Amino acid sequence: MSDLSAYPIASKWPAQHPDRIQLYSLPTPNGVKVSTMLEETGLPYEPHLVRFDHNDQLSPEFLSLNPNNKIPAIIDPNGPGAKPLPLWESGAILLYLADKSGQLIPADPAERYETIQWLMFQMGGIGPMFGQVGFFNRFAGKEYEDKRPRDRYAAESRRLLNVLNQRLADRSWIMGEQYTIADIATFPWVRNLVGFYEAGELVGIGDFPHVTRALEAFVARPAVIKGLDTPHRG
Repeated sequence: MSDLSAYPIASKWPAQHPDRIQLYSLPTPNGVKVSTMLEETGLPYEPHLVRFDHNDQLSPEFLSLNPNNKIPAIIDPNGPGAKPLPLWESGAILLYLADKSGQLIPADPAERYETIQWLMFQMGGIGPMFGQVGFFNRFAGKEYEDKRPRDRYAAESRRLLNVLNQRLADRSWIMGEQYTIADIATFPWVRNLVGFYEAGELVGIGDFPHVTRALEAFVARPAVIKGLDTPHRG
């Protein structure tokens, strides 16, 4: 039986199964990357809901695991060297889980780095830019009379969607026929852009048919369906 008592976060979110990967998250685009990855790989895990409406992410217990106060974060009680590994940042977690499971990242070194390249494309471009569109289109920013900030981020999001659309023009997934962590990182954000952020018309999502085709295939996967609702909000 694994002992997580050294981690303060375990006092706020007690582990019922301390031998499993502990996931501290919320079903946001970044959060569902990891829950989906865990479902896809079949790695045993235990999800814990981090409620933003209760400011859980600012609690001392959560900050003891992730000082950047963002979800998702994990503790793997069976990390490298059979020692617990705490980890945050969704991209880093995806890479770790891919290596741990031996799944969803190519074994060929060149293809591995190409996959990481597209993972970084999401982390550095799609996530931040789509998030800004969400702020200016749905949240407080929509009240701003000056629409230039919104339009700037919408234009950059269109550019990124075009890059992705061209990549997908002759392949099923970002890396070809092989579904990888690059897809798991990217498509929750595309889904959020046109769904929760209600920005499909703003960015002209209909102009990117290869993106929408891959998105439909992504959300139909059983592991994605489960991951999109994990941890369950209740």
